[in-house]
Amino acid sequence: MTQESTKVYEGDLPSLLSELISDGDTLAVGGFGLSGNPFDLIEALAQTDRKDLTIVSNNMGIDNEGLGVLLQERKVRKVLASYVGENKLFAELYLSGELEVEFNPQGTLAERLRAGGAGIPAFYTATGVGTLVAEGKPTAEFDGQTYVQERGIVADVALVHAAIADEDGNLRYRRTSRNFNPQCAESGKITVAEVEKIVPRGELDPDDVMTPGVHVDYVVLAAERTKPIEQRTVRPRP
Repeated sequence: MTQESTKVYEGDLPSLLSELISDGDTLAVGGFGLSGNPFDLIEALAQTDRKDLTIVSNNMGIDNEGLGVLLQERKVRKVLASYVGENKLFAELYLSGELEVEFNPQGTLAERLRAGGAGIPAFYTATGVGTLVAEGKPTAEFDGQTYVQERGIVADVALVHAAIADEDGNLRYRRTSRNFNPQCAESGKITVAEVEKIVPRGELDPDDVMTPGVHVDYVVLAAERTKPIEQRTVRPRP
């Protein structure tokens, strides 16, 4: 910490993550594709000796970008995700048996993270009933319809990206970066937020706060970078 009562961290990121994360931990990581990824935190984690991690994220980035870096470094033992189609190494590790994958419908994954952060241990949903997703899970009938039980996710550590934070850890996201980041931030027992701008306490309007600072333990300033684009689709100018 830079001073008492502030959550801003200005030290070495690999050292911080080595202190917070243990082998075998479950990490909730924000982002959707390459939008809203905490790139600095992911790359810092790749520099540590932590391994056998379980990653909860919508997907695992692409080869050599985003969470794909952790796959490249063989840091990950298990993945809970809803989509894997853009990462060839992900598919190779899964098919070879080196990586355990638990697929979740996208909305179910988001709600599992939200529920974990809200202290809800489990909930019922109709999504996935009668499919492989529901195998081995309890079911119940409500109003004549069958629902499957899904467990809330509480991560040991959450790594998220936001546009703005104040010194108290209140976060504001920018556009599509407000995807899985709020749910991941709330689900973590410890949450580290990588942000593009840090403002003094009181400068962030309460109406603009999307994740309250009570959920955030550390705020780090992101390095300037050219953000990668997962799929570039363009049309000729008129």
